[in-house]
Amino acid sequence: QVQLVESGGGLVQAGGSLRLSCAASGRTFSSYAMGWFRQAPGKEREVVAAISWTGARTYYTDSVKGRVTISRDNAKNTVSLQMNNLKPEDTAVYYCAATKYIEVFTTYAPGNALDAWGQGTLVTVSS
Repeated sequence: QVQLVESGGGLVQAGGSLRLSCAASGRTFSSYAMGWFRQAPGKEREVVAAISWTGARTYYTDSVKGRVTISRDNAKNTVSLQMNNLKPEDTAVYYCAATKYIEVFTTYAPGNALDAWGQGTLVTVSS
């Protein structure tokens, strides 16, 4: 099992940037596909981005393509989400998650189970 802790959230003006980080404990980090979700008030949790075990495959939801980059460092057990040109509609709690296969993220439906979740970090984008 892997435990996840996010950091890097905060308040930023529209057009600004933030970098979220997720630190994982456990020696099996490199065997997990990793992803970021977000949940805005009154909305369903949605996948933002995901990355495969080796980092060879990535996935982005349409609304963040071109603005967001997911990366991982298996030597440091971390996964990061670089977010640029942030918009007020990006305001949400962002969660790091782990599962065996990237397809779990690409086919995600609310309520689907994943192996591990972080506690979330709040991102607020002011207009």
